Amino acid sequence: MPSLVNLSSLIDDAKCYELVRQHRWPDGVRCPRCDAAPAARYGRDDAQPDRQRYRCPACGGRFDDLTGTVLAGHHQPLRVWVLCLMGLNLSNRQIAQELVLNESDVQFMTEQLHTGLAAKVAPVKLEGKVEIDEVYVVAGHKGNSAAIAKRGARVDAGG
Repeated sequence: MPSLVNLSSLIDDAKCYELVRQHRWPDGVRCPRCDAAPAARYGRDDAQPDRQRYRCPACGGRFDDLTGTVLAGHHQPLRVWVLCLMGLNLSNRQIAQELVLNESDVQFMTEQLHTGLAAKVAPVKLEGKVEIDEVYVVAGHKGNSAAIAKRGARVDAGG
């Protein structure tokens, strides 16, 4: 088996934080509490120096690049979250192996990412005429074709 490449060494935190800023605030940093802009830079995080802190001139609130996101308040570096996000089409076991993490940590991270991504998707509102095809799903009748035929006949007779 070929040796795995340590993917977390290929991406640095500075680029990940810059990417977060570009996508989160394309028109400039805004306060997550009152939505005022522009927010003033207010130093760096002690543990993660690429993580910018801000202070809102309108409400006085303090926040950073990740405040109010699914990525806030976790011990994993941002690059690990980005790599985990890139691997969402892989199994948690594969992600854990690639990133040299515990599977339960990866499970938690992927759940958080899925939750965060789902929260960003706007609900679908159907308008006008909507057509739906009828679907009959057979499940749980393995080896009992008579029950399937009987149930199918009832659906056909009623439809």
